[in-house]
Amino acid sequence: MTRFYFVDVFADRPLTGNPLALVPDADDLTVPQMQAIAREFNQSETTFLLRPGEEGVDWRLRSFTPAGAEVDGAGHNALGAWLWLADQGLTGDQPSVTMRQRIGAEILDVEILRTPGEPTRIVMDQGVPEFGKQVTDAERLTGALGLRPEHLSPGATAHVVSTGVGHLLVPLATRDAVDAAVSHDRDLAAILAEAGGEGCYLYTTAGDEPYTRFFNPTVGIAEDPATGTAAGPLAVALVRSGRAPAGAPVFIEQGHRLGRPSRLRVDVAGDRVRLSGSGLISARGELRLA
Repeated sequence: MTRFYFVDVFADRPLTGNPLALVPDADDLTVPQMQAIAREFNQSETTFLLRPGEEGVDWRLRSFTPAGAEVDGAGHNALGAWLWLADQGLTGDQPSVTMRQRIGAEILDVEILRTPGEPTRIVMDQGVPEFGKQVTDAERLTGALGLRPEHLSPGATAHVVSTGVGHLLVPLATRDAVDAAVSHDRDLAAILAEAGGEGCYLYTTAGDEPYTRFFNPTVGIAEDPATGTAAGPLAVALVRSGRAPAGAPVFIEQGHRLGRPSRLRVDVAGDRVRLSGSGLISARGELRLA
C-alpha cells in the first residue's frame, strides 16, 4: 500500500484553498505510476516526495497534472508538501528553520515558521524574475477568454512573466470581467504557445487586493483555485510597474469563482521573490497499486 494525503493549501479551514494530493515515500514509483496516480486523484496537481540524492538538498519534489504533464516551479504543489513535512515533524521544532528543495532544475530555499497559537507558515523562494513576450492583439486575446477588448484594463499590457514558470498575465478592468471570463481552450492554448507562456492569469487591481483567476489548457488544468507560480510573477509585475508598493507584501485573492477562496502572499525584494501561506491536512488514505 502507498500512503497519500490531501492538503488544503492557502486555507484556514477544511475544503477551502487549493487542494493538493500528496504522495510521500515516492522513491520507488515510476514516472508512469506517478502520472497514473495524478490522473486517479484528478486534482490540478499531485506532488510526490523523493529523497534528493545530492548534497545540500533536503527533499526533491515532482508534480504532475491529471493530463500527465510534469509541473515545475514553487507554487501550491511545493507549499503543500512542506506543510505536510512540518505536520509530520520532519522539519524539526524550531520557531524558524530553513531547508532546501529541488524542483525541476532549481534548488530553492524554504523557511518553516512556527508561532505559538498560529498555523505553521511556509515561505518559499521562487526563481529570478524573467519578463517575456507581450500579447497585443486585444481582440484575439479577449475572444479566447469569452470577453471583449473593452474588458481589458486601460494602459496595461498582457505579457508573460516567470519566477520559475512563465505565465501570461492578463490585466482586466473589473472583478466582474475576471468573473465573466470563460476559457476557449484551443484558442487560448494557441496564444500561450506563441507567447511562450504555460498558463493564463487574469487579474484586476480594481479593489483592495489583486483579484485573479487562472486557466491552463496547456497542461490540462481547466481552472486552478490558487496558483503560487502565477502569483509570484504577478506580484513582481505590479511592484515594478508601481501598481503595488515596493517593500510591502502583495496579497492576492483567487478561487472565489470556484467556491474555494484563497489568499496568497508574495514578498518582492529586487530579484528575490518569496511565496508564503498556510494550510492543513484534510484527508489521508492508502493507494493499492497492484
